[in-house]
Amino acid sequence: MTKYTAPSPLRSALLTIDMQRDFTIPGSTAEVPGTAERVPAMGRVVQAYRRHGLPIVHIVRLYRPDGSNVDLCRRELLEGGASIVLPGSEGAELVAGLKPNADCRLDADALLGGNPQEFGMNEWAMYKPRWDAFFGTPLDRHLAALDVTTVAIVGCNFPNCPRATVYSASMRDYRVVLIADAVSGVYERGIEELNRIGVSTPSAEEYIAWLDRATLDNNWEARSNCKGKLKVNT
Repeated sequence: MTKYTAPSPLRSALLTIDMQRDFTIPGSTAEVPGTAERVPAMGRVVQAYRRHGLPIVHIVRLYRPDGSNVDLCRRELLEGGASIVLPGSEGAELVAGLKPNADCRLDADALLGGNPQEFGMNEWAMYKPRWDAFFGTPLDRHLAALDVTTVAIVGCNFPNCPRATVYSASMRDYRVVLIADAVSGVYERGIEELNRIGVSTPSAEEYIAWLDRATLDNNWEARSNCKGKLKVNT
């Protein structure tokens, strides 16, 4: 950790990645094993961000029925009739543990049109067409408008979308935190590789405690210390 990579809590935003029912609920059409077990930790981090008034962006996938906006490796599956995060379906909705309220639903038309959907004070949903949350989305502009320099990431299936988003954020000179026990699919070597490029990998409890301490001190950046690492059993 250096002065250039240490997270700045006052200027951070939380990204939740693909935390939708089809990817999360056990037995769902595209369940990613282990994701449901991570929801409680993700929920605690989301609540901490709401408590401190810091921005949250829920990054989501929406697959058109004809597969036209789907990654090439999944397009044939959709063309064959698979229904995954179909716009307007229950499976495309955020899991209950992360929603700002029970009545909150995604506006598929607005999201597919490239517009962030406001969920409440400092909270939005945003559609991404590929693994990386920055690719083909207004995320970078959105974070710049919020004066964000640090992104914290939780969500679904580390080898794919969270990891792609981490590297994309790093290439854009964001300070990056991956909350390792709030992301499914993590493994030890992946965590080590992130640490080597300056990414912090605390547990949810370590990160929340860090946020709480930061709010008690006027000099947020000077007191930032998020060096915790999660040991992942493989």
